[in-house]
Amino acid sequence: MLAVDECYAEIYTGAPPPGALEAALEIDETAGKDPFRNLVVFHSLSKRSNAAGLRSGFMAGDPRLVAMVLRWRSYGGPQIPFAVQKASAALWREETHPVQTREWYAKNFRVAEQILHNRFSYYTPGGGFFLWLDVGNGEEATRKLWGEAHVKVLPGAYACRETNGINTSHRYIRVALVHDEKTTREGLQRLAAVL
Repeated sequence: MLAVDECYAEIYTGAPPPGALEAALEIDETAGKDPFRNLVVFHSLSKRSNAAGLRSGFMAGDPRLVAMVLRWRSYGGPQIPFAVQKASAALWREETHPVQTREWYAKNFRVAEQILHNRFSYYTPGGGFFLWLDVGNGEEATRKLWGEAHVKVLPGAYACRETNGINTSHRYIRVALVHDEKTTREGLQRLAAVL
């Protein structure tokens, strides 16, 4: 079974990324198999609509797997309150705010490019709202940024797992570009000055 988390699917900086269901359909055209067999995707309002508190999303794909999860939820899963269902449905129907969200993040990436373009192996990612900056030691940089610049970041190693005893993300920090443009600029200027 392949379960794909596509919660960032509508947070992209260029062309929209293909989804797993689209890829499965394309493969099915050439292979002639059941395109969604053992495949499910998950979407969430957390990133698309900046509504993490709703804890609302959906699952799509292999009808057998969807039915299995639905059955499990009817016995042991928490039920979503009606007010949350109504709010969720309204957000899924409304298509302009994800565009505005992408524009919000695009402004912050432009600020980041201005301040960090030739430092810390900076690059603008194709999606999401995080920067991964190579600072040599993510934990040390995180402590320094918090103590001296009052900027909160996450050591890269805390967001990635080890493989064969090695965590290649220990050199990095993850920076979330989620604040308004002014706050983002000030935070990145402090980061650049301290590091």
